[in-house]
Amino acid sequence: MNLDIEYTSFPERADRSRYVADRFRQYLQGRVLDVGCFEAPLRELLSDAEYTGIDFVGKPDIECNLEECEKLPFETGEFDCVICIDVLEHLDNLHLIFNELIRVSKKHIIVSLPNCWRDARKPIESGQGSFVHYGLPAERPNDRHKWFFNLAQARQFFEKQAENHGLEIKEMFATEKPKNPAARLIRKIRYPGDRYNNRYPQTLWTVLEIGE
Repeated sequence: MNLDIEYTSFPERADRSRYVADRFRQYLQGRVLDVGCFEAPLRELLSDAEYTGIDFVGKPDIECNLEECEKLPFETGEFDCVICIDVLEHLDNLHLIFNELIRVSKKHIIVSLPNCWRDARKPIESGQGSFVHYGLPAERPNDRHKWFFNLAQARQFFEKQAENHGLEIKEMFATEKPKNPAARLIRKIRYPGDRYNNRYPQTLWTVLEIGE
């Protein structure tokens, strides 16, 4: 099955927040939980929603270290929508927290995962340079990615989790930086299917819906 791609870019973190607020506004209604909110920019952007952000840094409403908790501090089905944007890849306990996103949601879960192969491809091919969130710094970093996967693997993860939990995938698409259409066509001919998806799109977005 082909994967839809939306061509956009997020030069700054604020650009991504505005994209999330606009692109998913139809789901971001009622009580909204933002897992891994950091500075919680969505709090102001979602003025019509009852927003709650959790994290252990930044400006959360509730402080919570996701890597140290076995259960999110909320009741089952407490929120109409739960969002977790580019957070799970930072957690050793990725699968546990993903299950918790589902538990505390009453209707929708919006999750994004990065295509880690994309940023690694050029430095590895050239044998020089580095890419964010990996490597071996002399001092222990405060944060890093704990998982290294491509876009096809992220897609398989969401599809299998939806099957396991009886969820409906309402939307699944990738975002990619805008590129000249002719150049994009040449890339797709040279690298068909998942080979293209694992090289160029930056993020996989999924909207899951809990059945009645």
